[in-house]
Amino acid sequence: MNKQLNLDLETLCKEVESLAKTVAFFIEQEGMSFDNAKIEYKSPTDMVSYVDKESEKMLVKGLSLLLPQAGFITEEGTVEQTEQGLKWVIDPLDGTTNFLHQLPPYSISIALMEEDEVLLGVVYEISRHESYSAWKGGGAWCNGNKIKVSQAKKQSDALLVVGFPYNLEGKKEAYFEIIKSLVGNSHGVRRLGSAAADMVYVACGRLDAYIEFNINIWDIAAGLIILEEAGGKITDFNNENKDRLGKRVLATNSNFHNELLSSIKKYWKE
Repeated sequence: MNKQLNLDLETLCKEVESLAKTVAFFIEQEGMSFDNAKIEYKSPTDMVSYVDKESEKMLVKGLSLLLPQAGFITEEGTVEQTEQGLKWVIDPLDGTTNFLHQLPPYSISIALMEEDEVLLGVVYEISRHESYSAWKGGGAWCNGNKIKVSQAKKQSDALLVVGFPYNLEGKKEAYFEIIKSLVGNSHGVRRLGSAAADMVYVACGRLDAYIEFNINIWDIAAGLIILEEAGGKITDFNNENKDRLGKRVLATNSNFHNELLSSIKKYWKE
């Protein structure tokens, strides 16, 4: 129970999971007959579809009924945005490019935040029908089963995942040097295309660490609490916890976090 807000976070989390499952079914059905002529382009590499927008509207409507006093931060901006106080943070379809090509994974990501604190998170990975969830102090779960991060002790024993942001912000060479160095000192490096899935795959031990920069709050907010409740660690590239919801994200099983930070800092300069 959140005493300040008088919220039963466990019950609320389960209701959010049910809503996410309903919207995931809509996304899945639309994917079977999607017309690529309906794709819109935010940039040459950043695409959006009516499925993203309609899914967001469905989520906003359902979440408004669950918690009328909360505002919203959403990727597609289909509702008035709220930066302060209690708010839902939503990515209705994280991995749109994957969805448009019918390539897994792609996910729904929903978090409830009070100011900068994440209270609960739900990530529904649609292609595998996996519902990941966590609430403050309640542990991390997937389809009703408790999950934990992996036990990999060092970078050389780890399978890593990275994201490629739409805007490399002049950091292309530095970022690719980091990836090259990790390829040579790990079990491998993957790029899956859904930040939310990356985070929860680390949370359940499928992967051991996730790295990305120029990321948005709606991509990682839900995954952050799920990973933390599963025993993981999240910081920025300077090991700053206070900026962990910022643009640079390192998420690990916590065992080799500092080692991976050192690998990044060899090439990354702010």
